[in-house]
Amino acid sequence: MAEPVKPVLWRQYQLRGSTFRNRAWLSPMCQYSSRDGFPTEWHRTHYPSRAIGGAGLVMFEATAITPAGRISPVDAGLWSPEHAEAYRPITAAVAAAGAVPGVQLAHAGRKASTRAPWHGRGWVPVQEGGWRPVGPSSIPFDGSPAPLALSTLDIEHLVAEFVRGAQLAVRAGFGVLELHAAHGYLLHEFLSPLSNRRTDHFGGDLAGRMRFPLTVVDAVRRAWPADRPLLVRISATDWVEGGWTLAESVVFAKELAARGVDLIDVSSGGTAADATVPVGPKYQVPLAAEIRRQAGVPVAAVGMLETPEAAAEVLVAGDADAVFVGRPMLRDPYWPLRAPDAPRAAWPVQYHRAI
Repeated sequence: MAEPVKPVLWRQYQLRGSTFRNRAWLSPMCQYSSRDGFPTEWHRTHYPSRAIGGAGLVMFEATAITPAGRISPVDAGLWSPEHAEAYRPITAAVAAAGAVPGVQLAHAGRKASTRAPWHGRGWVPVQEGGWRPVGPSSIPFDGSPAPLALSTLDIEHLVAEFVRGAQLAVRAGFGVLELHAAHGYLLHEFLSPLSNRRTDHFGGDLAGRMRFPLTVVDAVRRAWPADRPLLVRISATDWVEGGWTLAESVVFAKELAARGVDLIDVSSGGTAADATVPVGPKYQVPLAAEIRRQAGVPVAAVGMLETPEAAAEVLVAGDADAVFVGRPMLRDPYWPLRAPDAPRAAWPVQYHRAI
């Protein structure tokens, strides 16, 4: 008979000055419901409800540092003081419900200007409110318009825009910041030889391909308060021959840790539309475990961790320090409270009569 899983999901976790009430964190997931980058009533309900439901960290969706960095015209943004002020009531509500509010700063790169999933996907042309995407090289993604290859001056401006985003995130009340370097978006595009064919010092060998993402990390870490955690989400592999590899991710993770990144959020894929991804329960956990083992850095696992018991197994095995949960928390805002070790006190007092 199998040994019961030890109660670990509701153990507290500490990163710098932040204490998370548990290891079950809401994964950043685009809601495609913003207006000019601003949150709407949907966000004002969606995020606090996951905090009430028990998540230890409520990570807001990919939030663009510039209008042209949005995945779609209805994506979130954080590029002005007005945007920061609009997020403040939401972050305050999340914190009041016991979770730490976090934000994922992002730039979509060559995968920008797309339609929301329920609008047929594909690319939004300029005449319909779209824009020409940018990237490390002029290599299109899966039939998209060819991106404009960024100049050295463009890259310098983007670093400054990431810094501005971090400063605005402080003003907005976020306690955790994550940089999005996964899923084929801009920072990942520089890392992957599939999308980065540059011949200057931002391309070529591994050191060159890492240079822009690491420059962003250095600049953001200086701008982000020293007592607040900085995370980076990576795709540990492109799942394609000749693409970004797990071995390179280990090197990258070591560099990130040396620059003050506190935890690596380990996902995969996104650069190649034709990649063969072995999707299944816990399919990305071995990637997180290997980075944790080889790089010696804290990691979070994500991907098809459908139940609290499955997530707890990952923690018990020592494969990750926390778990990000996506679709299961969309289906059930109270997913963390289903864990066997969830304390009764974690439920809102208004609900105690029901448990």
